[in-house]
Amino acid sequence: MSGKNILVLGGGAGGLVVANELRKRLGKEHKIILIDKNTKHIFNSSFVWVLMGWREPSQVQKSLEKLNKKKIEYVNAEILQIDPANRLVKTSVQDFAYDYLVISLGADLALEAVPGFAQSAHNFYDLNGVIKLRDALKGFSSGKLIVLISSLPFKCPAAPYEAAFLMDYYYRERGMRDKIDLRIYTPEPQPMPVAGPTVGNAMKQMLEMRGINYNPNFKVTSIDSEKREITFEKGEKVKYDFLVGIPPHRSPKVVKEAGLTDESGWIPVSRETLNTKYDELYAIGDVTAVRLPDGKKMLPKAGVFAHYQAEAVAHNIDAEISGSGTLRKFDGKGSCFIEIGYSKAAYGSGNFYAEPAPAVKMREPGRIWHWGKILFEKWWFWHWF
Repeated sequence: MSGKNILVLGGGAGGLVVANELRKRLGKEHKIILIDKNTKHIFNSSFVWVLMGWREPSQVQKSLEKLNKKKIEYVNAEILQIDPANRLVKTSVQDFAYDYLVISLGADLALEAVPGFAQSAHNFYDLNGVIKLRDALKGFSSGKLIVLISSLPFKCPAAPYEAAFLMDYYYRERGMRDKIDLRIYTPEPQPMPVAGPTVGNAMKQMLEMRGINYNPNFKVTSIDSEKREITFEKGEKVKYDFLVGIPPHRSPKVVKEAGLTDESGWIPVSRETLNTKYDELYAIGDVTAVRLPDGKKMLPKAGVFAHYQAEAVAHNIDAEISGSGTLRKFDGKGSCFIEIGYSKAAYGSGNFYAEPAPAVKMREPGRIWHWGKILFEKWWFWHWF
């Protein structure tokens, strides 16, 4: 059997898992090459702990160079062009021909899509932004603090709510909560709408119990940093003193230019095998558009799905190369922890492919789920690096 060249684009959750799983399954005659413009893998789920000062930035990231020791060739380069017809990826370093390609490039943050966002909001979805937000909170002691979800879809649907709960906790611990008007504005009709009304209502009750003002169906159009004012689609204007923002998400330009996206702006794939319209070309994680069985809703963008999709894709590439074994299907199951402070977390899990609607349950906050998240973080870095 001649060796195959397998390219993995992106060193986030999906790319890291698929490269590791392929290396574990395939012989040394096959090359596994992971390409990323960043030098480090960042564990985004720990951003909330960085925000609280419970983690230093160095504790939530690992050098991708470590993959070389596992016989995964890491290339630090910017991806300039994906050419599926010729099975070629052009980068700032060199061109790479491939037999199999797995695209796991995630979602780009498009701060410019909302006028004034970059000048006004603390970006909670960027590690440097989280560090600046952590430091800025120390100097904010009274006024209207708004968590603004700017558009849909966005990755890790629970994260803005985790941030709100932990900022509530932060000010309660300092005896200042009565001076903080904490609010959430979102274009969603309810928290995490794809998970269903039961989960959404449970989340709203948790917010109400903590005195966090929840405002659904608000779509931002612009932010005036001088007036400290947000304008929404229906003409409403809301003043703020401190703004935490979740910026618009877009698929990377390189996948659009390759003709891989559809009207959603993301890469359509088979929801079970993650195949694209091209043979031996897969896409996983946040860069994808995965339509749920009802034909209307899309699978949320979250690291847990990228993880399990990566495992299925690695299994299937191995089966195809070896000519043995059955195909493995991604089953739509996922889960997430929702930190609320006080060494507690809630836990949601379920099957997003269930019919006629996703079957997801929310477990009440407890210490066990908080420790579960801590152990998962430790396992993640130990297992994949």
